[in-house]
Amino acid sequence: MSARLMLAGYFGCGNLGDDAILLGFLEGIREKNYELITLSGSPDRIMNNYGLRGIPRLDFNEVNKALDEVDALVFPGGSIFQDVTSLRSVGYYYKLAANARRKKKKVVMLGQGVGPLNRAFGKMLTAKAFNMADAIAVRDPVSAQMLKQIGVKTTPRTAADMAFLLPKPTALEEANRYGVGGMKTIGISVRPHGRDKGKGVANLFADVCRRMFAEQNMTVLIEMDQIHDKAVMDMVSKANGGKVPEIRNLPSPVAAQQRIARMDGVIAMRLHAGILAATVGVPPFMVSYDPKVTAFANLLGLPNAPSIEGLTSGRLVDLFNDFMRTRDRYAQSLPEKMASLAEQARQNIRVLESVLGE
Repeated sequence: MSARLMLAGYFGCGNLGDDAILLGFLEGIREKNYELITLSGSPDRIMNNYGLRGIPRLDFNEVNKALDEVDALVFPGGSIFQDVTSLRSVGYYYKLAANARRKKKKVVMLGQGVGPLNRAFGKMLTAKAFNMADAIAVRDPVSAQMLKQIGVKTTPRTAADMAFLLPKPTALEEANRYGVGGMKTIGISVRPHGRDKGKGVANLFADVCRRMFAEQNMTVLIEMDQIHDKAVMDMVSKANGGKVPEIRNLPSPVAAQQRIARMDGVIAMRLHAGILAATVGVPPFMVSYDPKVTAFANLLGLPNAPSIEGLTSGRLVDLFNDFMRTRDRYAQSLPEKMASLAEQARQNIRVLESVLGE
């Protein structure tokens, strides 16, 4: 009899990065015959887009009933154990792991990006959750070090983000660039950052869009999170009189891959905007708001990701122009580096198999 798994993460909530993790996991277990239940912000979206049975993630009565049906609770990845905005995320996933443990279910942590954890209570709940796990795999050495610092007893295996397992969509028309009026098309992924609710980020990228348009580049804002990116994108658009093209409400990461594949370049704050670009052969220029973004740029051998703190539009455009002059060199090295990261991501699946006795 095949194993029955409950998948826990921020899936079906309008965040393409988290859904990319889910799709990468599904690709990794494609040859398995697991029965899957997915906690979701929108069970209908999960069913319609991915053909998975979804359970409303905030309905703990339904969640606990579903836990009775499965053999293991699996966390496929993401930065879900963090307390930057509040303790809600850490508290939710700790409670979930504790409920699974009480029901004598296996708990498996895969592809975890741990932190930032700035509060004592957040660190404590995270340590308790991971100490309940039967096995742990993290997506980077920084996350492994964080777990050690907060008192997690198990030494985790270092793997890679599940999204690196995403295949290139089969229906790509790689030669068909957007090419509006002979201009280069540059995708831009922004996200809120800082205490001003993203106003500083919006002002920076609004000016970047103006400067790049003057240099014959058509910038296109890419919405990676339908809730959190909306306000920042609105501010960028408003500052440019509503004249910045946008891609919003994409149904899945595959749809994002298909759009990005037709672009000449990408400037990305969001980690998974960069990963999706790399999966379709478009080298991303990363702007760092978090160490995970810096680490990703280093993994791919890309230029150092400038910190969003104190960054000016002129500096960013200059750095991006330098990057684009050697874009083809980065593009040529991408396939080998992505293949290596995909192999590291498969370590997550091997960890899962070891817990399930396969």
